[in-house]
Amino acid sequence: MRRTLKKYLPDPQTIRDNPWLRPFASSLLHPRLWHLNRHSAAGAVAAGLFCGLIPGPLQMIGAAACALLFRVNLPLAMLVTLYTNPFTIVPLYLLAYQIGRMVIGESNGFITPPAFTATDFIGWTNAMQAWMLTVAKPLGFGLIMLATGLAVLGYFATRSAWRIYLLSAWRRRKKLRS
Repeated sequence: MRRTLKKYLPDPQTIRDNPWLRPFASSLLHPRLWHLNRHSAAGAVAAGLFCGLIPGPLQMIGAAACALLFRVNLPLAMLVTLYTNPFTIVPLYLLAYQIGRMVIGESNGFITPPAFTATDFIGWTNAMQAWMLTVAKPLGFGLIMLATGLAVLGYFATRSAWRIYLLSAWRRRKKLRS
């Protein structure tokens, strides 16, 4: 499992060779950012799952910052953020909105956005801003709750999967010896 992951993840030499990343080499080349064990992998999965719900292109930057802060595997943290993509982002955000509504205690259903009217563009823009403000609070709380839940679940799932893999490898070696 570890060899398979290492085959697809970049190595520290690519950081040294990249002229854009060379100024950050002292912090990016810390050995714990590139070591792959059950602790660094579980932390990287948690960081990637948490940062995967950051809106826009800031997901990988957030995952890299978390990996640097918590000293977990950097490439894996950035790779895990890819669970959010054009196909999954809308259902995840709708789920986050529903979670936020439950946490806040809002009882009204989903508020549909205002229909676009080309004749009254300014009015539609104002209505859209009002709609976005009403949706922002439950969505924000929901995103934080969902990201935290996914991170905790991913952390413990990775630790458990690694443990199961190690136990089966030990049993396999024991069986081969006897």
